[in-house]
Amino acid sequence: MRTEQLSAEEKESLITKSIDEGIEVKRSLHSLAPEMGKFSDMIIEALRNGNKILVCGNGGSAADAQHFAAEFVVKFKRERKHLPAIALTTDSSIMTAIINDFSGEEIYSRQVEALGNEGDVLVGISTSGKAKNVRNALISARERGLKTIALTSTSPLGEEFASLADLGIAISSHTTARIQEAHITILHIVMELVDKELFNL
Repeated sequence: MRTEQLSAEEKESLITKSIDEGIEVKRSLHSLAPEMGKFSDMIIEALRNGNKILVCGNGGSAADAQHFAAEFVVKFKRERKHLPAIALTTDSSIMTAIINDFSGEEIYSRQVEALGNEGDVLVGISTSGKAKNVRNALISARERGLKTIALTSTSPLGEEFASLADLGIAISSHTTARIQEAHITILHIVMELVDKELFNL
């Protein structure tokens, strides 16, 4: 463990580097505008047809899943009618029972099988693409007739992960923090598009 403190110059250099990296990755999102439009179209079609949104991920991606689901159920920028969305990351009794009785690789796929209906949308999030439980959820969802969206990165496993979904969106970065920042930006943009089209907000 390092015992001496960072100098003011070292701190400023680290901060500046992180901000600049984040800006560069977010600028690259311009090229993903068509995919973001398709993402919002899939969500809007499902909601207009009386279907719901399911979201899952691990670690920071689990937090993003919960963040995204909350904005449907509660609100994004302005108050409006609630929208049906479930983060599959939140029920500790279900998740630990699945881990205990089956395996951690099935914590999302079994929930998809129990809760998902044809026409629903599953959003699976994995920064690396190696999350087996999210991969299995995408596979189960497609088998049940759900529409599927994968948020990931351009790593080799990320590209394969993206191919499991009807729509794959891969961030061009190998830094987990920058990928996560880009993912939440995309989710916010999609939420804004949904609110604009459904409620003119």
